[in-house]
Amino acid sequence: MAASIITNHKPLRHAIHAADVLELQLCNQRGKFANLPCRLNARQSEKTVQLWPKLKSTLTMKTAAFAIPNRNDESELSGSHACSDDQVLMPSKNNYGSCDLYEEAVGSLPESGSGIFQMVEHSVNLASLLDKLKAVHLHVLASEQWNASRLKICHKNYMESATNLIHYLALKCLDNEPLKEDLALISLLNLEMVNSCVLASLTTCIELLENLQLKSVRTNKKVSAEICTQETIYQQKKGHFAIDTLRMKAFSNRELLLGPLRGSKLNHIMTTVGEEAVESETLIPDLMKARTSIIRINCAHGSPESWSEIIRRVKKSSQMLEAPCRILMDLAGPKLRTDDLKPGPCVVKVSPKRNATGNVIFPAQVWLSHKGAGAPPPHLSPDAVLFIDDQNFLSEIKVSDTLRFFDARGKPRMLKISRVCHVFSGTGFMAECSRTAYVSSGTELYIKRKKDKFPVGKVVNVPARESFIRLRVGDILIISRDDTCDQDNSNGHESGVHRITCSSGYLFDAVHPGERIAFDDGKIWGVINGTSISEIVVSITHAGLRGTKLGSQKSINIPDSNVRFEGVTSKDLVDLDFVASHADMVGVSFIRDTRDIIVLRQELEKRKLQNLGIVLKIETKSGFEKLPLLLLEAMKSSNPLGVMIARGDLAVECGWERLADIQEEILSISSAAHVPVIWATQVLESLVKTGVPTRAEITDVASGRRASCIMLNKGRHIVEAVSTLDNILNSNSKQMKAEVRSLVPSSHLF
Repeated sequence: MAASIITNHKPLRHAIHAADVLELQLCNQRGKFANLPCRLNARQSEKTVQLWPKLKSTLTMKTAAFAIPNRNDESELSGSHACSDDQVLMPSKNNYGSCDLYEEAVGSLPESGSGIFQMVEHSVNLASLLDKLKAVHLHVLASEQWNASRLKICHKNYMESATNLIHYLALKCLDNEPLKEDLALISLLNLEMVNSCVLASLTTCIELLENLQLKSVRTNKKVSAEICTQETIYQQKKGHFAIDTLRMKAFSNRELLLGPLRGSKLNHIMTTVGEEAVESETLIPDLMKARTSIIRINCAHGSPESWSEIIRRVKKSSQMLEAPCRILMDLAGPKLRTDDLKPGPCVVKVSPKRNATGNVIFPAQVWLSHKGAGAPPPHLSPDAVLFIDDQNFLSEIKVSDTLRFFDARGKPRMLKISRVCHVFSGTGFMAECSRTAYVSSGTELYIKRKKDKFPVGKVVNVPARESFIRLRVGDILIISRDDTCDQDNSNGHESGVHRITCSSGYLFDAVHPGERIAFDDGKIWGVINGTSISEIVVSITHAGLRGTKLGSQKSINIPDSNVRFEGVTSKDLVDLDFVASHADMVGVSFIRDTRDIIVLRQELEKRKLQNLGIVLKIETKSGFEKLPLLLLEAMKSSNPLGVMIARGDLAVECGWERLADIQEEILSISSAAHVPVIWATQVLESLVKTGVPTRAEITDVASGRRASCIMLNKGRHIVEAVSTLDNILNSNSKQMKAEVRSLVPSSHLF
């Protein structure tokens, strides 16, 4: 991208045209500029001299200089002076000697018409603009001094980042719209893009404008090559708040928390796993082959035994594939959830695919194996899984055999064996069922043969069906403090009154009639009609047309209530001991204020966990509003730090319509603090669950590229989703250059 410097001989004027002074990297670590020696002959009174320095052998235009003599100062036209007081500004990071640049630059001085400076001068009052920028600069520095005591107690690893965060907050609290418009008129600086290096960007912009007001220029005298010496460059580059330094700080913070990226990858991919990773021997390796670089385990589900097995498999796969993979374990936190409902019957429904007229178009696919064989291979997607207790029975089965049985209703049904599959722990079979059947534990299967005795096998370990209540608009839901009350919801459909329990005392102590309440990430909404010590009565105001299911361990949100939670629960402290010895990062759920950070830091100090990464999960309104304070508090320790945008609860608590702006603000604040961001919740959810993504999901992922890491939740098609996500994140538009190459002169292609 070309930049332009326009100079009027007296007073000398400069204007740098660039989309973003940060992206052009026109300044080095001190916001200074190296000086490019050049010769401007100002003897001609009505001509504009242009200088296009060439770097190395390329034709990339880095800086354009225009010099227009002032008619009112004839004495300046009498001679030619070297521009020693006002050189063309160039990035000091370029590894070119000043003499080399001089030789390449001189000799390419095409003439141009006058009037360029007048156009810029009339577009904006440069003196006024400079005054405004200086005022903002002073305000930013004053904010740093005002918070000096707070910054002083930050850990040395985060001192520069914490200070830049204060600078960013100071800039954001001002009404800068008029200033942004003025800067946009001369394409000098975009204040929306300076988050990661606020002070250096403002300083650079001020220096550029001051150069526009220099009073004199000496021409016709060769500039000494010593102007841009290595010592000068060194003096300019040193400094804690230089642009390059702060960018390296952000890069370092990302790698400390998330680990180095593989190859040329641009983002990390995090995948949530649960019990399915224990049941399948191939899931973890397949996820890592698909470019998962971080595995997430939610401590709200599962047990230490299953967590240990998952971590063992991750480390084994990482070693075998030579692919580093880190572990994030989320503490459950004080989340309000529905308690477990009474389990349903241990029965599985087997249903073939039917068309609109009810005819079977595709039989149900059923996986049969011994109870110790584990889950079916990942390339198979059976509609049901049945485990058989007798290995001898399975050894008798052959392809095309028919297994007969009576289902839970006493109706005769058949399974036809279609293929044999060899798995790690034995042999399994795929069977087809052309009629709907309900299979329960204890169901006997037998092979129908003409002469042989009928071998018999029993179905075992059929899991209990998930219980739920179906809520419709207008229904009444009674939330009880404990499970001593009758939870029989069998008549709920007729009466419209349902019951569920929540053992958290915080819920009953904080809510009031008239407040809104949401369930299952906002799928169901209601209004609190009445409260007591042990019960809350809710009237359902929003649900699906046919009702919406509410099951066990579903979220409860009260966006209108100031519920006071215990930041780190007793369960979290127990889980933290496990996390300390097995994981690389700990996710802190439902952070609300700095007291939660203080408690966590104290617990980490007790366990001497200075290197354990901390991920602040922003999923409450209070956590979002206090994010800068949370970051500054967390920066008091040396632990690697990150932020997760947990959009599920965040949308419910803050409002769906605000979510887009909220996630943008979290990205900006985190960028100012040089803290990596994890983009989470419902990413490619349709693809994960059904195998087909929506258009909105694809564009959501594209927006998520700005985050350091994107997280996927578990589902049937998770491996395919990880592969798709990797392709989206690392795609590029280089192919388009070939299509438009014919429109560009060949000499300008580089």
